[in-house]
Amino acid sequence: GNDETEVGGGGWLWRMKRMEGEKQRQRFPHSLVWTPIPLLSWVFPIIGHMGICTLSGIIRDFAGPYYVSEDNMAFGSPSKYWQLDPAKVYRIGPNPWDNSVLEASEEYKQRMHNLCCDNCHSHVAMALNLMRYDNKTSWNMVKLCLLMLIHGKYVSFGAFVRTWLPFLVILAVTLTVVLVMYLQ
Repeated sequence: GNDETEVGGGGWLWRMKRMEGEKQRQRFPHSLVWTPIPLLSWVFPIIGHMGICTLSGIIRDFAGPYYVSEDNMAFGSPSKYWQLDPAKVYRIGPNPWDNSVLEASEEYKQRMHNLCCDNCHSHVAMALNLMRYDNKTSWNMVKLCLLMLIHGKYVSFGAFVRTWLPFLVILAVTLTVVLVMYLQ
């Protein structure tokens, strides 16, 4: 049958409705998730906190030194998600997606968190490299930051506002102060 009438078989309409339900439950199967970091994201709204979800949607994120959280993101619930295609995993073996997320998480439980060099984005990159997502082992924090900016979808209008409003307020105040000082 066509995609609109397929029963649970993965037609586009069925997948879209399923993802809407998952967003309400804060479940993002085989996705990367992102949320703003207070203060830092207010000034640089493309910089935030990232996690990776298991096939069932459980979020794992490198939340601090020697700590990878499960379903409790360090800076609040996800604002954006980028759902990936598990068919693009080239790792061989049982349950390659979840095993790669688990292995990366276990490795990062042994690491000190470094905001600039070894952080939540690095944890996600390691999981993607272990699973050879898209047949690549060159995933890194810069690539993930840019790709989340391009492919990420906001979970709601409120999440969009939560991401961009502080930046826009700071920008408006800064421009107002500069203009007032310049026009004197």
